[in-house]
Amino acid sequence: MILARIAVLVAAFCIGAIPFGVVVSRVFFRRDIRGAGSGNIGAANALRTLGKRGAIAVLVLDALKGAAAVWIARAAGGHALPAAAALLAVAGHCWSPLLGFRGGKGVATSLGAILALAWPAGVVFAAVWIAVVAATGFSSAGSMLGSIAAAPALGLLIGGSGWAYGTVAALLIIVKHRENLIRLRAGTESVLPLFGRGKSKA
Repeated sequence: MILARIAVLVAAFCIGAIPFGVVVSRVFFRRDIRGAGSGNIGAANALRTLGKRGAIAVLVLDALKGAAAVWIARAAGGHALPAAAALLAVAGHCWSPLLGFRGGKGVATSLGAILALAWPAGVVFAAVWIAVVAATGFSSAGSMLGSIAAAPALGLLIGGSGWAYGTVAALLIIVKHRENLIRLRAGTESVLPLFGRGKSKA
């Protein structure tokens, strides 16, 4: 049983490590997303560099990584295993061995995991993200605040493991956005090209 759970966690990390932003940009757009825009492999940079179709593809595939990790762990059993697998999937996305232990910021992967853990918490995440981006244009701010808002929602819905995942994932996402925080404080952060706004470095 212990070996099976370790295998689930390793699988979750490996699933999370698949760099779909790079795959989509190379296979369908004949370019490397890391060489354009902010250089990030996530959906926000995909929107800037690949357009809406590319961004949607990256967003959905990255979210599915988090959801798949939770589904596999849930099938294996164990109360805390799905939350642990979710965290490993996000970590795999952020530090992918396929990219020299570099990667994205974990937002879409975490959203997919949250939706699989307790979908109402995912709705909270998405609602906060939309509200913040609509008001400010900053995807980075929406991502961080959405992650923070999802933590108590997960805790209320699934208990301690939800609180643990939500808190650690939010902290991880904030750390991965440290450069965005510097730009937000300096007033130099670009906005997401949605809602009639400009381009993003998120």
